[in-house]
Amino acid sequence: MTDHEKAAAATVRAYLAALNRGSADDAALCVSEGFINEHTTTLGETVVGREAYRERLARFLESFSRLHYEVEQMIVDGPHVAVAYRMSATWQGPGADSSAGRPFVIRGMFRFEVEAGRINHRVDYWDSADFQRQVSGAGGPGPRA
Repeated sequence: MTDHEKAAAATVRAYLAALNRGSADDAALCVSEGFINEHTTTLGETVVGREAYRERLARFLESFSRLHYEVEQMIVDGPHVAVAYRMSATWQGPGADSSAGRPFVIRGMFRFEVEAGRINHRVDYWDSADFQRQVSGAGGPGPRA
């Protein structure tokens, strides 16, 4: 692995660690000003810009307790990093208290483009039907971070 690839992988690891800590601010520090957060699932929405992403991420993190991304595999090719993950959390839903949450586990894939120590573009792939099946009755839409 080249030094550039090692740096790209370290940036992605720092980003995932921030998500696992529940820190929208720390995760936002890992992305560029013009960051593109792209979703392929029907429940997700693409957002552009670091500040817009930080705001959306804060709401996302409020809806989940014990959020954790487990890296199953990381593949690095130059500035491109792919991460197969297992995401687990308890879906709280809008306005729900912690006793009303529904635990779930879904597998997915991130694709990242990293430049100069910041993530410029993230594409997230996961099965929204599987998420909805696991949390049915929890209320509200699914993950959008």
